[in-house]
Amino acid sequence: MSVEKPKLRILTGPTAAGKTEQALRWAESVGGEILSCDSVCVYRGLDVGSAKPTVAERSRIPHHGINLAEPAERFSVTAYIAHARKVVDDAARRGKPLLVTGGSGFYLAAFFGPVADNLDIPEAASEEARRLQGEGLEALRSRLLRLEGGRLPDWLDADNPIRLAKALERRLASGQPLDQLRETFLAQPGAFADLTVETELLDRPDVELRTRIARRTRAMLGGGLIDEARWLDAQGLDDTLPAMRAVGYREAIAWVRARESGSTEGLAEAIDRATWHLVTKQRKWFRRLGLGRKTPEAG
Repeated sequence: MSVEKPKLRILTGPTAAGKTEQALRWAESVGGEILSCDSVCVYRGLDVGSAKPTVAERSRIPHHGINLAEPAERFSVTAYIAHARKVVDDAARRGKPLLVTGGSGFYLAAFFGPVADNLDIPEAASEEARRLQGEGLEALRSRLLRLEGGRLPDWLDADNPIRLAKALERRLASGQPLDQLRETFLAQPGAFADLTVETELLDRPDVELRTRIARRTRAMLGGGLIDEARWLDAQGLDDTLPAMRAVGYREAIAWVRARESGSTEGLAEAIDRATWHLVTKQRKWFRRLGLGRKTPEAG
């Protein structure tokens, strides 16, 4: 007789779809807790631009997965998985319903299968990947293309410098083609393979979502995003760090460095465009993970 696996609930969807409030309502209705699945909310001090749950919202419901690292750190998906597994197990021991919520595709994928390997990456490989990432997307692509015989695998996001840098690290460390590395990797069990994952995908029609994004961008600019960008830029961090490349912060830092003043309308439009590009990437992740779509009532 087979034993039914414990269930893990996930609420995901593109940015600005309304996940936060729906998650809060669910947790309040069942006396549960929330585990963030957002790769920017892990950084301390990145509050406004990450749409991090506010202090008031976190006082309503216990939250996990927030404020885990400093912006100067490269917080990895491996570190997120380790934290998430502890949170999931602890909630189960205490009999607390738990809802995972957020839209970061790589973090989200961890709940459906393997996303990180145990390959030992020499410092020289990491240094080369970081150097090329600093030189730009084409430098990373060219290096990988030479190693891969002129063709990159279809599954690799060739427009994502972080993914390309990680692929280059592993290619250099192992000496194996990326397809071979992926085949070995996919044979591993995921960190949450012992759980049954129930997922709800919250999305909205494009016109409505664009309106919500624009509204949120302007609220962020009025709520302190530029001050956060100035604070972040003043730390003199490497521009390739995830915190420096996060949507909203990247555009605001560029605006600050250009010594812009007065109207922020051009900045708002740049953030809106970057956010919509993020939505497109998120939806690709959702399709890749086989998630169905639920559209809420307009609002």
